[in-house]
Amino acid sequence: MSVLDPPVERHLGFNDALHPDRSWIRALRIAVGIVVLAALVRKTYDATLPGNDVDIAQLYSEFTVQSNLALGLVLVASAALPRTRLPDWWDRLFGALALYLVMTGLIYVVLVAPPGEPWWSLDMYWPQLVHHRVAPLFAALDWLLVTRTVRGTWRRPLVWLGYPAAFLVFSWLRGAIDGWYVYDFLDPTLDGGWPAALTTTAQVLVAFLFVAVLLHVAGNARAALAVRHERR
Repeated sequence: MSVLDPPVERHLGFNDALHPDRSWIRALRIAVGIVVLAALVRKTYDATLPGNDVDIAQLYSEFTVQSNLALGLVLVASAALPRTRLPDWWDRLFGALALYLVMTGLIYVVLVAPPGEPWWSLDMYWPQLVHHRVAPLFAALDWLLVTRTVRGTWRRPLVWLGYPAAFLVFSWLRGAIDGWYVYDFLDPTLDGGWPAALTTTAQVLVAFLFVAVLLHVAGNARAALAVRHERR
């Protein structure tokens, strides 16, 4: 036995303990997935109440709602099925959702939150708390910690940006048709017009790309760690 054996055993134990088929990880995923979907059900119900300023069609046009819906479904599916029954691209999907949820949390704090609301505040409508605080944190931790073996190329961050880019086009087309823009920073009819909207949107896309690259590198590092110790 060499002096390297104990550290290797610890790494193997670490990877095994965080394997996606571990019962505690599957239980945590399904619990968070159900809470995320329950929050969406509550938002949907509230959108039907008289006097609500957002209808169901507008609600499901929000990036927050779309990304949380996808995350909730993916978490439940990941808990219900063993990893061997899921396709190789499943891990890449997790990375994309981690990006979208992290950016959901950041954009809410920087651009969407009511003026004066502290970024650390937990005093909010509970579905908002779930979708803007709990889900982003869980998605990031799942991506960074759970054992993965699939590594992505440098094209992966750009592929992840496909959905946000399509969302922007959809939002502007919808706004041009019915005059409703999902977020104020996308609205060219407000002060500053198109220059202000395009400038803020460009900044948001740069932030998306920056975070996407960080998550890509972190995901590859996590996969490399797992593969390296599986081969020993």
